[in-house]
Amino acid sequence: MARIRIPSTIVILFVTVQTGFLLFMYARYSSFLPQSEEKPSQVHILILSSWRSGSSFVGQLFSQHPSVFYLMEPAWHVWVTMYQNSAKVLHMAVRDLVRSVFLCDMSVFDAYMPWKRNLSDLFQWAVSRALCSSPACDSFQRTDITSEMACKTLCGRYPFSKVEEACKTYSHVVIKEVRFFDLKVLYPLLTDPSLNLKIIHLVRDPRAVVKSREQSVKALARDNGIVLSTNGTKVEDSKYKVMQEICRSHVQIYETATLKPPNFLKDRYLMIRFEDLVRDPLSEISEMYKFADLHLTPTLKSWIYNITHGQGPGKKKEAFKITSRDAVSVSQAWRNVLSFQKIKKIQEVCKGAINMLGYQLVDSEKEQRDLSLDLVLPRRQNQFSWSSFNPKH
Repeated sequence: MARIRIPSTIVILFVTVQTGFLLFMYARYSSFLPQSEEKPSQVHILILSSWRSGSSFVGQLFSQHPSVFYLMEPAWHVWVTMYQNSAKVLHMAVRDLVRSVFLCDMSVFDAYMPWKRNLSDLFQWAVSRALCSSPACDSFQRTDITSEMACKTLCGRYPFSKVEEACKTYSHVVIKEVRFFDLKVLYPLLTDPSLNLKIIHLVRDPRAVVKSREQSVKALARDNGIVLSTNGTKVEDSKYKVMQEICRSHVQIYETATLKPPNFLKDRYLMIRFEDLVRDPLSEISEMYKFADLHLTPTLKSWIYNITHGQGPGKKKEAFKITSRDAVSVSQAWRNVLSFQKIKKIQEVCKGAINMLGYQLVDSEKEQRDLSLDLVLPRRQNQFSWSSFNPKH
C-alpha cells in the first residue's frame, strides 16, 4: 500500500490552526460561564444572634463605620406581614429578603411595605448611619457618629429609593438578624457566587438574656408566637419555651459550624460571646473587624470607649436603645435581679447551650450572688477552631 507523506511543516501548521481554533472556542464558551472564582466587589456580613443578646450594640459597632452600609433586622417586615406562620415556614422568605438586601436590590420590600414610602417606613432605619448620611441624607457626613434621635428628626422624609442608592456606594453590607434558627438555611447564601458572605454568631449567657427579655415582654410577644407556631397568637414566655428554642438554635448553629462543617464555611464563621466583648471591647472589636476586612478608626475607638464606660446598667425604657452604660455591669445584672428559682428553671431548659458556649452553672443562690465567682469560662482550645482566628485564652 502506497504511503502518503505529509510535510512536517503542514502538520505543524494544521496543529497550530486546530489549537488556535480550540482556544478561541473555549474562550468564547467560558465567557458565558459564571465566574465563581471571582469574589464580588462588596463584602457581606451577617450578624446572627437572638433577641436581647447585645446584637443591637454589635450592629452599631459596624453601622458607625464609614465603609459600612448597615440594616437592623430587615426581616422584621416579613414576620409582621406573615405573622400567622411559624419561624421555620418563614425561613426561606427571610433568606430571600436578606440576599436581596446584600445585593442592594430593595425592590424585595415591595411585598411588605406601602407603595409610596420614605426612609422612615423601613424598620429601625434611623440606627443606620448609612441612611443618615450622604447619599441617603444630606444632614451628616460618612465619618460622623450619628444618633438615632437626630437622624429621625432630619432624615425621615427622604425617599425610600435612597436606601438602594446608598447601599451601592459602600464596600461592606452588614445585616443584623435574629430570625434565623438554623445555619443550614443559610447554605444557599454561603455558596452563592454573587455573595461574599461571612457570619458573625453572637451569643450571650441565657440567664442574662432572660433578664433582658423581662424588660421587653410586650414588645416580644408577637415574635414569641411565631417562634412557638401559635398561628398569630401573642405569647408571654413565662415558661421559657421560647428561650428553650433560642438555646437549641444556638447549639445547632454552633455544632453545624464546628463539627465536620462543609468546606465553604472555612474562615467564614466567627463566634463572639457578649461577655468577652464587654470585658475587652477593643480587642474583640478588632478581631471582628479583621474578620470583616475593616479597620478601626481613631473616631470609632473613642466612641466605643465612651459607649462601654457609662454609669450603671441602663434604664428599662432604654431596652432597645444604644446608650452609654457600664457594659460589664450590664452583663452581670441578672445575678442580682433574677430569683434563684428562675435561674434554676433557665439552667434546666438551656443547660446544653450554657455548657457548650462556655458559661458556669450555679448550684445555689450564694454562688449566684457572689460576683467574685466568674461564671464566664475561658474559651476552650478547640471551641472556636473554625473562626478565622486562633483562641486568645
